[in-house]
Amino acid sequence: MLKQAETFDVSSYREDFPSMMLEVNGRPFAYLDTASSAQKPVAVMNAMVDAMREHYANIHRGLYHFSRVTTQLYEGARVKVGEFIGAPSEKEIIFTRNTTEGINLVAQSWGRTFLKAGDEIILTEMEHHANIVPWQILAGQTGVVLKYIPVTPEGVLGIAALDMLLSDKTKFVSFVHISNALGTINPAQAIIQKIRAYNPDIKIMIDGSQSAVHMKVDVQALDCDFFAFTGHKVYGPSGIGVLWGRSALLNAMPPYQGGGDMIETVTLEGSTFKAAPARFEAGTPAIVQAIGLGAAIDYMRAVGLDEIAAHEKALSVYAQEKLQSISGLTFFGPREGRAGIISFVAQWGHASDIALILDKCGVAVRTGHHCCMPLMKVMGVEATVRASIGMYTSKGDIDALVTGLKKAKDMLA
Repeated sequence: MLKQAETFDVSSYREDFPSMMLEVNGRPFAYLDTASSAQKPVAVMNAMVDAMREHYANIHRGLYHFSRVTTQLYEGARVKVGEFIGAPSEKEIIFTRNTTEGINLVAQSWGRTFLKAGDEIILTEMEHHANIVPWQILAGQTGVVLKYIPVTPEGVLGIAALDMLLSDKTKFVSFVHISNALGTINPAQAIIQKIRAYNPDIKIMIDGSQSAVHMKVDVQALDCDFFAFTGHKVYGPSGIGVLWGRSALLNAMPPYQGGGDMIETVTLEGSTFKAAPARFEAGTPAIVQAIGLGAAIDYMRAVGLDEIAAHEKALSVYAQEKLQSISGLTFFGPREGRAGIISFVAQWGHASDIALILDKCGVAVRTGHHCCMPLMKVMGVEATVRASIGMYTSKGDIDALVTGLKKAKDMLA
């Protein structure tokens, strides 16, 4: 039973996440790796189990009861996703495996169709590898040129450089909404307005992997052309993601993959294809995962997106203040204008050693380059410790992190 939030009681909502009630190494579990993947509420688990136990069937083609029910839930999840990100129509919602597949789909379908050698794509130095490597592959295939908006020492984008990067050869811009490594919230609307003022025909994509879980998203207000996010970061299952695109663009793009359920006709001589979204969902999709994603969106909306965001913001401030009590830490990213993602290094210990000690204290953090090797090079480090906050994170989790870090310093310094 979902509880409608009036005031945000983290202890109440924490109970909805069975994993958060466990102990690790004899300590209460403090999960601070939501930026990588969120824990799952019972509502999501139940929706997926019910789909498999009570009416599982393949979708769209079956005329029998199970297939009709499952198809309704699958397509109902598409409607929920569309409402969640402010899409004009659910027909613009394509289910993918994850953000990575969504970006690859755009690169290989739109990019290979409409770009040619010498055309320019602008990315940023802040990107996850998922928003760099697909474009590098495209560059190798077509000869397009990649340019990058720099990151300042403060961990924000050097937006002024965009004026120098834009040219009459610029055809596409893709950038991350919230940095997974720094927590920086990029001024997406200001960036897009600048691009539109220069040339309204430039196509724009946003990697919304972190923003979809930390803030309200409205793709119409953003005025982007493509937006991608992944289910497992918004308290849903893995194996399901979302690509939103403008209808005119999607229906001008050739299929990314061929197979069943995306065709109109097939003969031995050739095939014709359905309109979006079907043309990009070849074969049996992740049916149960899509239903789980729909349940996750229901859950977040029942709790209240604004309430979740306010809780995470307050906890992020609390964490930054508490961590200041530990000497020898260097933090990355802006102090203001950031999500609940905190990255740092310690002059007294390696990131991996710190993480192992924290694990013994029941605290889960992420270490490494966070799939942002170019950004790590810009920052002058090989790896950071990253603590990230979710709706279930409590002050007790932050206190456990601080206590664990003090223990690590005593052992390693």
